[in-house]
Amino acid sequence: MVLTAEQINNIGITGRVTSSLSMLGTITIISTFVFSRHFRSPIHRIIFFNAFFNLLDSVATMISVSGPEAGDYSSLCQFQGFALQMFPLADVLWTLAMALDTYLVVFHHHDAHSLQKLEYKFIGSITIVTFIPAIVFLFIRSPAKGPVYGNETIWCSISPNWLILRFALYYGPVWLAIGLIIICYALIGIEITRLRVEFKLTDDENIALTSNLSNNQFIPDRTQASVTTTIETNSSDAIKQADTSESHITSFSSVHQAVTSRPLTSNSTPMNYQSPKQRRVSFKQYILMPALFFLALLATWVAPTINRISTFINPDYQSYSLLLAVSTLGSLRGFWNGVIFTTIGMKGWKRRVVEKKIPNRSGRRLHC
Repeated sequence: MVLTAEQINNIGITGRVTSSLSMLGTITIISTFVFSRHFRSPIHRIIFFNAFFNLLDSVATMISVSGPEAGDYSSLCQFQGFALQMFPLADVLWTLAMALDTYLVVFHHHDAHSLQKLEYKFIGSITIVTFIPAIVFLFIRSPAKGPVYGNETIWCSISPNWLILRFALYYGPVWLAIGLIIICYALIGIEITRLRVEFKLTDDENIALTSNLSNNQFIPDRTQASVTTTIETNSSDAIKQADTSESHITSFSSVHQAVTSRPLTSNSTPMNYQSPKQRRVSFKQYILMPALFFLALLATWVAPTINRISTFINPDYQSYSLLLAVSTLGSLRGFWNGVIFTTIGMKGWKRRVVEKKIPNRSGRRLHC
């Protein structure tokens, strides 16, 4: 099936419209982060860094069908191919970074300061991993196959002549990262379920923990100690989350640590997990944003992967509806990120405003 000129034009228009929405979403993320202190949590920071990758991704998708129309050897086509090799993959890796942050909070009681130290490693590794193959592909070409970046109907990317390369160094890493994200959230979900069973919580209750332990500090051996853990309920509109500008994330795994702690030495004293200077964090709220980003990620990559597998099975097959879906969903990455960032962020900000107006919050205590 060969697409008509009208169909290609429709794909181009749709791609540019959705790319404009993505640019708007990305600019919203950047401006909100810069001008509002309420959007400064570790997850917000990761989304902020990813926004610059999303912005360049949107520039590439905005070119749309103009890249292939300019010709495989044109600078426009080669730039578009380079950008679409690097920045969509970076978006997946930043989503993996969010999942890793959440995993570290749950299982290794990392606080905001510890997570912030990892940001430079995330920036460096993601940039290097995505930039090197993207720039190398610009210089690979052969008389028989032509350049690596070429006409893919809806934009320029790795051409059909280099299809194996596209599976190995594009879709392969993407779905490997998605698989790792699924594993992270599966482990997190198991731990949440375990704690709900352990503390006999209902579905309407969130775990809101505070801890005065540092990142590497553990409860020493003891014979007996009393540790107080507060488990807040959602029965009211009161917030479980205080001002994110304090830059503290409480370890969800502190409950497990408190329950299974070994005897204290004679010089040690019981530790109280009710430090008033640290903000309480409802883990349900903390995990919501990265989980939604992951769902948006899946929605983005299912259609392109199906299209690529179809092309691999039958190189002459082209589906207008499928290519239209690929162009639309592939151009909306920044838009979905912006919607989730602002919607969940504003929800948390409103909760903090309510919390400041309601000093006394209901809750039940569990003594271990």
